Amino acid sequence: METSMPLVSLIFPAKNEGNNVHSTITSTLQTKTNYSYEIIVVDDGSTDQCCDFISSFECLNPIQLIRTEAMGLARAKNLGAQHAKGDILIFCDAHLQFEDLWIDRMIEPILTGICDGVTPGIAPINNPSNVGYGQSLNNTLNVRWNTKIQDTPFPSPVLPGGCFAVSRNAFFDVQGFDNEFRVWGYEDVDISLKMWLFGYKCYVQPAVKILHLFRTSFPYTVNYQDVHYNMLRMAYSHFNDIRIQKCRLLASQSNVESFVLASGVLDQRKRYLERRCYDDNWYMSLFQIPF
Repeated sequence: METSMPLVSLIFPAKNEGNNVHSTITSTLQTKTNYSYEIIVVDDGSTDQCCDFISSFECLNPIQLIRTEAMGLARAKNLGAQHAKGDILIFCDAHLQFEDLWIDRMIEPILTGICDGVTPGIAPINNPSNVGYGQSLNNTLNVRWNTKIQDTPFPSPVLPGGCFAVSRNAFFDVQGFDNEFRVWGYEDVDISLKMWLFGYKCYVQPAVKILHLFRTSFPYTVNYQDVHYNMLRMAYSHFNDIRIQKCRLLASQSNVESFVLASGVLDQRKRYLERRCYDDNWYMSLFQIPF
């Protein structure tokens, strides 16, 4: 009995991207795939009209454009997912370049049951041979790229936010990205950690490479207070007391703990602890993360 091909939803959050949205969408449409897909662009309060071209952009399937008022990256991605119809959700930065059949090869580990979330190899546009294969964390919870390639899909502690796919069922079962996160920072680490602790698997598909524009600065305001807020909220959601204390020390100069505690994070922590399959000790040990 034949089964129908799943619909794929490509979700692009964008904010003050200049010409990048246009070039990324063009690259998407020019690459070959055997799968039907929809494109959803979430314009999160851009002031540079980077998404205005979409209303007159000609392609076979109309692009769904959602405009928001600076809700932050995590909530913008969640909003895109809520409007998506696909069985597979692929979250992409709006400054990427793609290769033929990248969708097909990337979602194969999900469709064959190897994993529930998957990321491709990611390389800078100006240095395509310097490929990162998923991410891990160091002793201060900063991400580091894995540069060791394997022949077949393999586990990754963190799915880089620049490009990763996840099954619709897994995404909504873990309740997506944390809606209380501010602006930018740790949203990809948090959802990857949550997926692993809830019993899902995150992998790298080394047979796919996408190119990413790595910028030296943000086209919108990102400050340490918001990044530390997100880190500390993640810690209270998932970590034991010792690791929470480490995060408190890392964020001590930002004075954000009272805001984190007022955000309902302790209620979220209780819900997470009740339903997770593994704890943070298991995760840190599995991936040899020194934190």
